[in-house]
Amino acid sequence: MQLSKIIAALRAEPVRVDGPADREITALTHDSRQAAPGTLFVALPSVTPGRTGQAAAGGGGYILEAVEKGASAVITSADLEAPRATVIRTADPRAALADAAAVFYGHPSLQLQTAGVTGTNGKTTVTFLLKHLLDVADRPCGLIGTVRYVVGPRELPAARTTPESDDLQRLLREMRDVNCRAAVMEVSSHALHQDRVRGVEFDAAVFTNLTQDHLDYHGTMDAYFSAKQQLFVHLAAQTHKRGTAVVNVDDRYGRRLLDEMDPRVTTVTFGQSSNAMFRAADLRTDLHGTQFTLQAGGKSFLVRLPLIGTFNVYNALAALASMHALGHDVRKSVDALKNAPQVPGRLESVPGPKSFRVFVDYAHTPDALENVLRTLRSLEPSRIVTVFGCGGDRDKAKRGPMGRAAEEFSDWCIVTSDNPRGEDPEAICQQITSALRGQNHETVTDRRAAIRRAIALAGEGDIVLVAGKGHEDYQEIGARRVPFDDMAEAASAIRGRAA
Repeated sequence: MQLSKIIAALRAEPVRVDGPADREITALTHDSRQAAPGTLFVALPSVTPGRTGQAAAGGGGYILEAVEKGASAVITSADLEAPRATVIRTADPRAALADAAAVFYGHPSLQLQTAGVTGTNGKTTVTFLLKHLLDVADRPCGLIGTVRYVVGPRELPAARTTPESDDLQRLLREMRDVNCRAAVMEVSSHALHQDRVRGVEFDAAVFTNLTQDHLDYHGTMDAYFSAKQQLFVHLAAQTHKRGTAVVNVDDRYGRRLLDEMDPRVTTVTFGQSSNAMFRAADLRTDLHGTQFTLQAGGKSFLVRLPLIGTFNVYNALAALASMHALGHDVRKSVDALKNAPQVPGRLESVPGPKSFRVFVDYAHTPDALENVLRTLRSLEPSRIVTVFGCGGDRDKAKRGPMGRAAEEFSDWCIVTSDNPRGEDPEAICQQITSALRGQNHETVTDRRAAIRRAIALAGEGDIVLVAGKGHEDYQEIGARRVPFDDMAEAASAIRGRAA
């Protein structure tokens, strides 16, 4: 593709070009290590103080590295020279990267039925359910999210929940090329703030809920909400698709979102409230799944879902409402839900003895942990033993609320290490326990030992919950990622107890 065509597509102002624009561009990247002859390299500025960024301090060193590897052109906000390369200067390289990626990969979202899911909790489960329903509806569906990326028959490890815009457009193009007809993706607040989904047009945008998380990045709940809201501002501004907003009307931020929604956007609401367009009633849950009555469009449907808990009822409602927004038959979607897949690390049952049960869940916010524990309490166990911690170098303000949620809804809590990263694990545990009011807790900083301790304590009819990391198969300790899988560790502890 001619560089001039990419430059013409840039909406980020101002743009100044130094060098020839008739170069042939054969690759696009924001990673200088991938630069080669024919590459357009975009130097991204870091966005969070204290975190490393690909283009910290203007990205000068990365630009020189890319040019040395033969990059034909560079987009940057820095005022520097790059011999042999065309330099495109813009005030907003992130927006420019998104614009360039959309045109370079041929606007693939326009050839796919595309749904984006945002919110604090539930994104992963909703996208898994939507992919399942679209596959059953003969719309082969790609997936982009926290657990994995799925491109046709290929499953790829997820580097982050929502990829950088060039990687995202490439994945969407690959989905189109392998005959996917749909794509579902988790859209994180970081991605929205950093323009990663700019250039993607959505047929449906889903809002699940908003509770405290990522305040280390956004600072306040209002700023966090504003970042999430950008998905729906984006929906109103689309030029080719008239997308539908699918919103949880039971969530106070969902109601605020609806109040502030551009009137040009069609909305579909879900929840248990009487004014929800997709409404759940008569909920029943047990160890095998959940059943409820769906009321939608003046009709009632019996929904059987092989996932446990009220929060999964909301996830199912979001998926069903989205399928309706995408033009699919509600009855067929309801029927397909009974065979929905288990979502890795989302209240996932660890095989073991029938005398007690062990579950692994990704819950890492106060609200998510409370929801999971309320669900487990509704199963009427003898006791609930909860293993949990909080990540290092992240929102410290949620550590106390996490501890209080675990304390209130558990019979015994074991506070342990999560992903401590650059912080002292014992200091993190201390910050959690200092907020606890009772005596039903202990600290076992080593996560493996904490899981073994919990399973050793389990008695007849008890439930053990290992919370916080879910599907992750590693622990971040200092600058290292060491192998660690809660499911595998729990299974090993169960075998050790039996021996």
